[in-house]
Amino acid sequence: MTRFRCAVHIVPRRGILDPQGKAVAGALQSLGFAGTGEVRVGRFLVIDTEAADAEAARRDVTAMCERLLANPVTEDFDIAAVEPA
Repeated sequence: MTRFRCAVHIVPRRGILDPQGKAVAGALQSLGFAGTGEVRVGRFLVIDTEAADAEAARRDVTAMCERLLANPVTEDFDIAAVEPA
């Protein structure tokens, strides 16, 4: 088994109200960042896991997201990286 470090982004789905993102976008615009569009506020997780290979680690982390970490009704997730730890 090899230890892998996995980076996961979880964000509200498009079309789902994101009041925190809306507040951040408004604050950025009031600070003079006029080009700021929609902002989505989510979570970033770094998960260390043991697996036979990178693909097995990705499958395990996908299952973690589907079963616990991300709400399938309101959130999307992306596994940004799977690297040996």
